Amino acid sequence: MHPIILLFVISLLHAYEARGSDTVTPVFVQKGKDLLLNVTAPVKIVKRSDFRWQFNDSNIFRLFHDNKTITIGPYDGRVEIFLQNHSLLLKNVQQDDSGRYTAGVFGIKNTYVGKYSVTVQDPVSPVNGKVDLLSNSSDSCNLTVTCSTQDSHHINSTFRCDNNTCSQEEGGERSKVTTSGTSLRVYLSKGFSVICNHSNQVSSDEHITMIWDFCFSNPAPEPRSYIIITIVTVTVVLVIFAIAALVRYRKKGKHESVVMENTLYETAQVKSVNPLVDQNPTDDAAAPSPSSIYSLIEAGP
Repeated sequence: MHPIILLFVISLLHAYEARGSDTVTPVFVQKGKDLLLNVTAPVKIVKRSDFRWQFNDSNIFRLFHDNKTITIGPYDGRVEIFLQNHSLLLKNVQQDDSGRYTAGVFGIKNTYVGKYSVTVQDPVSPVNGKVDLLSNSSDSCNLTVTCSTQDSHHINSTFRCDNNTCSQEEGGERSKVTTSGTSLRVYLSKGFSVICNHSNQVSSDEHITMIWDFCFSNPAPEPRSYIIITIVTVTVVLVIFAIAALVRYRKKGKHESVVMENTLYETAQVKSVNPLVDQNPTDDAAAPSPSSIYSLIEAGP
């Protein structure tokens, strides 16, 4: 073939290879999880062409126009292709699976229907927060919070608290990106809580510290609703005790009244039955008999 014609053919092939989407989509996946990649355009396979998923320009999977499929050795059992939409599922990804993934129809011309840059990441290590008190008075304090990770990364920030709230001072560190690509942040939340956050694109860990407790001996002021509930509860208990004591007192007074009335009634009953029981027997002897009185009347003038 003439050199000029050969160069023309090569340029055409390069032009065909450039067809399709040139957009590379970044994807992050946690180590040990499954990776799902979709195609971005319809797939049409003709004779002398096949559909492929590739990893760093090496074939993972091939599908021919007669629906025959080939899965490359290292990926056999780890790769699943959904033929209805040609998406790829890679199971149990590891660090070595990080790289460039492409999908396309290859033949006389190459048409790409998916380009991805995949990064496999480990979960972040736990983060811890440490508080150092710088100064303290009756109405305010200053302290430093140090957020550190197990892989020796740390960040410092200064906070100031008064009787009402706390604030993060200007000029201190608020966030940094570690050498391992993770993000380490420290920030104030809900007035009294300092949060240390260690995260990457696939996982996150945080530590919460109540800095108010380090500034003042008394705990943070309770919400007003708790105080109201406490007062109402104590009042209800006192009222219940008062009512119980009043009922008991009334029952006791009523019982004593009934006992007294019964005693008086029994005494009256005894006296009405035999009114002469208490008289002296000698009085009976001295009293004139009915017959003597009658004799006196008859003997009158």
